[in-house]
Amino acid sequence: MVKKVPALYELRLMGIPTLPAREVKRSCKGVALPIRERLCLVAALLCLWGLPAQAQEEEDWEDYLDIGAEDRGITLTGTEETTQQMKVIDQEEIARRNAQDLASLLEDVLDIGVTRYGAYGNQTELNMRGFDTERIAILIDGVPANSPRSGDFDVSQVDLHQVERIEVIYGGSDTKYNLSGALGGVINIITVKRQEPGLTVNGTLTNTGYLPGPYVRRHAGGARGEPQVEDLVDLQSLSLGAGYGTKAFSLKTSLFGNRAGNHYLYQDDYGFARRKESNEILDLGGGASLMWTLPKDATLVSDTKAYYAHKNFPITPNSVGFALAEDLQLSEHLLFNAPVFLREDLSSEASLSYQFSQTHYGVDYESRDHALWGLYRVGFYPSQRWTFRAGGDWRFLYIHTQSLTETEGEKTGNQGGLYVTGEYAPVRTVLLIASVKGVTDTKHAAVIPKLGLRWEALPSLVVKHNYFRSFKFPDFDDLYYRSLDSMFVGNPALRPEDGLGVDLSGEWTVQDRFMLTGTLYGQWTEDSIHWIKSAGGRWSPENIGTAFLFGAEARPEVRLAINRGGFTALILGLTYQYQLSWLLSGEADFADSYRIPYMPTQRLGASVDLRWKTGSLLLSGHYETTRYGDTLNQLVLKPYGIVHLTVNQQVGKGLTLFGVVRNMLNAHYESFAGYYMPGLSFSLGLRTRLPLASGTGHE
Repeated sequence: MVKKVPALYELRLMGIPTLPAREVKRSCKGVALPIRERLCLVAALLCLWGLPAQAQEEEDWEDYLDIGAEDRGITLTGTEETTQQMKVIDQEEIARRNAQDLASLLEDVLDIGVTRYGAYGNQTELNMRGFDTERIAILIDGVPANSPRSGDFDVSQVDLHQVERIEVIYGGSDTKYNLSGALGGVINIITVKRQEPGLTVNGTLTNTGYLPGPYVRRHAGGARGEPQVEDLVDLQSLSLGAGYGTKAFSLKTSLFGNRAGNHYLYQDDYGFARRKESNEILDLGGGASLMWTLPKDATLVSDTKAYYAHKNFPITPNSVGFALAEDLQLSEHLLFNAPVFLREDLSSEASLSYQFSQTHYGVDYESRDHALWGLYRVGFYPSQRWTFRAGGDWRFLYIHTQSLTETEGEKTGNQGGLYVTGEYAPVRTVLLIASVKGVTDTKHAAVIPKLGLRWEALPSLVVKHNYFRSFKFPDFDDLYYRSLDSMFVGNPALRPEDGLGVDLSGEWTVQDRFMLTGTLYGQWTEDSIHWIKSAGGRWSPENIGTAFLFGAEARPEVRLAINRGGFTALILGLTYQYQLSWLLSGEADFADSYRIPYMPTQRLGASVDLRWKTGSLLLSGHYETTRYGDTLNQLVLKPYGIVHLTVNQQVGKGLTLFGVVRNMLNAHYESFAGYYMPGLSFSLGLRTRLPLASGTGHE
């Protein structure tokens, strides 16, 4: 993970970035209430209260309890019917969106909050239900992908052209994969999939440009700069992949690269046109996954990934000077899963992953991180009504830092836990899930319970309800980080983040023509970790501050079939999110109404998707109300709205041309305070996927 420029430090609150430096953090935490046990008991009773009396006679249970399908990729023992709100973005939708990175895709499709420090390759924070990337469990093929050191995740490392699907699970205390620290939700990016028999190749080539124009040069006495024609070819992206499958095994390989100048025009606070400079980025990555088919449909997977980045970061948000950062990441993941393990009512999954990360900052700082993950999951299916799942995970982290400021160049950390989950379906339409997980980092230990309900109230209506304790240990950097100038020093005495939450959601579907998803959620948190400045000028994290979040969300979608002029469908989508947040740090209380930074009260998204036999046209928009860039709500970020247009057209067998116009109304806005985002940009590209050889006859 690339570190941000050491000179850029400000406060980050509640896990949502408030400053350009990743080193300065704060997280939205939970509450350790003495009555927690009684609340959990009340939660259990409330989950059961109000269920209609239903006959207990035998019903048709066929295909109701699904333990996984081979076309869903790896991670077999996760709960198929989660009680949490869940959205899936499939491979077709990913291809049609032509998004530059994972954050753009999630923002465009699901209107997930995104805070950026610039265009492609710059630090990007996701936000789900008021929690940032460090409080969202991001997985790649079911394996934790958040930095074991900082909790962040670099969205540039994901090649969307090689992703099979993305699962997004909303809410805290995940019971689908049972990983700790998922306060805001889970994002599982699935890239490994059993290949179709034969050989298939795919590729995507894209150029993105910004409209050139005159601008006022910085630090040049008001001198004007001339339009730069090279801005028309600012970003080039290339992705190549190949897959080969037989009855015995399948192989998938990929390679991608991006060259971004990030030389776009923007308008500053004084109305001057400026040109972004000193933000050039070059990165590339690739991977290979090999899946063997074993007896009884078991599989063994080896998945290897590599990523390298060379990035220039401006010394200040709009400086012409820059600091150099280089990143290298290597990972190896071995997975064994079996839908039938030793006996017919057992399934099993075991995973071992190793990750190496090297970060080089200028000439004075270099860090080498080694992380080893072990995961085990088992499922037991004694009857049609009962399912039991259990497992555990453990992470070992070793860091070797070469810096003149480090008093301890070598550090280690451990973290993990064990869980057991019971699923009971008293009738076909009701599923109850109770889970408890014990976690420890060798210094602290906690028990994390959760109770969830999934109720098919009507054939067209599904209700989901959850009570949970949310819990997260401090990130390794919060405990031990030391900046180059020793002005930012971690605090080994930090207490874990702890909290309680509840959510209620409903999904109403009418003949695949209309769908409405509505959600209510709330979360109370204490012991927030804030980086605060001492009287001597040194910054250090402390357990201070409390926050309360309450939100509601509605997602209506209309699908209309069209059979005229080659058109096939018209899909209209709308997303409305309303969230109230109170920051209760120091002497502040609810009457002060301090809002959590970078958290708008309202977020609105809309889309019009017109499809025809050989292509599609997609118009989408996103709007956010006023946000604040500081804890006292004095730094006001104005509301903004952006509109995108995407066109796909198939021109031959396996070949598609596409064009994207982003921010087509050329809106001027700041995603993060002081970091101005690009105006209008346009992308042109082509995408191909071709089967070159049939797999018939392969053994």
